[in-house]
Parts: sequence; structure tokens; C-alpha cells
Amino acid sequence: MLKFVKGYMESIEGVATYPMISLLIFFVFFVILFWWVFTASKGHIKEMSEMPLEED
Repeated sequence: MLKFVKGYMESIEGVATYPMISLLIFFVFFVILFWWVFTASKGHIKEMSEMPLEED
């Protein structure tokens, strides 16, 4: 089964670019998340952290 998959994947043109694109998307997502965490206002973070404790 593995030989079939390997042979099939080798027949796809440009298949080596897909893992690089996935890594790039993963890296960009976490860089943006990291940036948002450090630039978010303290008031917003405090408000969001207290939401589960509030009663309507």
C-alpha cells in the first residue's frame, strides 16, 4: 500500500510545494496570533477572561 501511495505522489507534478505551503500558512497564522496577543488591550483581555464568571 505504501509503495502505491509513494508512486502515486511522485506522479503528481509539483507535489513538493504542498508541504511548504502548509508550513508557511502554519507559520503565518502563529506569527499573527503572537502579534495579536501582545498588542491586544489589557482591558479587552480582562473583559474576555471575566465572561465565564458573569451571571446574566
